[in-house]
Amino acid sequence: MIAIIDYDAGNIKSVEKAVISLGAETVITRDRETILNADKIILPGVGAFGDAMEKLKAYGLVDLIKQTVADKKPFLGICLGLQLLFESSEEAKGVEGLGILKGRIIHIPDKGLKVPQIGWNSLKFPNKGRLFKGIDEGAYVYFVHSYYLHADEPNIVTATTEYAALIHAAVEKDNVFACQFHPEKSSSVGLRILKNFIDLEVD
Repeated sequence: MIAIIDYDAGNIKSVEKAVISLGAETVITRDRETILNADKIILPGVGAFGDAMEKLKAYGLVDLIKQTVADKKPFLGICLGLQLLFESSEEAKGVEGLGILKGRIIHIPDKGLKVPQIGWNSLKFPNKGRLFKGIDEGAYVYFVHSYYLHADEPNIVTATTEYAALIHAAVEKDNVFACQFHPEKSSSVGLRILKNFIDLEVD
């Protein structure tokens, strides 16, 4: 069973719908025992970094998320869910992220392109991770974001894209996976990414 963490962030239902379409059992929840007993965890999200961290704290989810990661359960952050896994964001100066991974979230620079970035961009795989099994380099996925990840550890970056900067679009470290784009909105490529996560073997 896959637990989708509910902390009042947007876009949760579309993630649930995509996971169900792939034949996996899932539940949207913030219940501690349900999350601890799940086989895999998804942290989705659309919204602001600071507000999201406040909600995670208010619902008692910060330590719970860290515990599920320490328990070595496959964990997938999507969009804002990726950003929250890192240490800080320019969107909310002084607000600490979950700090599970090392890096910072930076505003997309003003280089004549529209911000937020809304649309399809192709991926490159500097270190092709398990989420991208069966997916060719150059595949297009769907982004909606004004901020992007610069990870401190280059070896965890599994996908990049270019949009006014080199964007670290996906990461993988041990049992933690995350992507800045929305796999649930990325057609057959995105569904394959989610299927790869669903099919991960749990130790």
